[in-house]
Amino acid sequence: MRMTPGAQQALRRTMEIYANTTRFCFACNQSNKIIEPIQSRCAILRFGRVSDEELLRRLVEICQAEHVEYADEGLAAIVFTAEGDMRQAVNNLQSTWTGQGFVSAENVFKVCDQPHPMVMHEILAACHKGEVDAALDKLDEVWSLGYSSLDIVTTMFRVVKTMDTLPEAVKLEFIREIGWTHMKTLEGVGTLLQLSGLVARLSKQAMDPKLFVLK
Repeated sequence: MRMTPGAQQALRRTMEIYANTTRFCFACNQSNKIIEPIQSRCAILRFGRVSDEELLRRLVEICQAEHVEYADEGLAAIVFTAEGDMRQAVNNLQSTWTGQGFVSAENVFKVCDQPHPMVMHEILAACHKGEVDAALDKLDEVWSLGYSSLDIVTTMFRVVKTMDTLPEAVKLEFIREIGWTHMKTLEGVGTLLQLSGLVARLSKQAMDPKLFVLK
């Protein structure tokens, strides 16, 4: 909700005056940004994210109704970028179709300006095998494309959650390390060195501990 506290106070007064004749309905993403006097006058209903199946079903309906040409991978990419937000999914679909003329995975990630999840998958898979050099080479490729460290870390976090090939214990360790790097990135430490350190820590988990013993 982008209303300032002062504007919300004015709205609260309007609600008080017309409470007998008017019903107010508010939609917001972060309820903590709504002042307490308004919250106390409302019945709060919380809705979860839309499932990927529901998103895909709706996107297919829109494509058929609007004669949008698409590939299955393109719709899957839109579902991935939307993260359960139907409005975001429809906006990404419209932007890709209008700007590129075809809804493919490459066009979706180009329009949404996000690192390709397959590249992130390759980096994480290399880390799981302990192939730190290969993972760093892929990271350099992504960094050279101009993506911010926040984009890379965020996409990496979303990809690791979908990697069923990772053992649960390894996946949790990966999520912990990526989350720590995400926190540091938000604090302003968004450098290639920071990301390289993340890749090294992820790869270290799969390496033989004997390699780190000083002789």
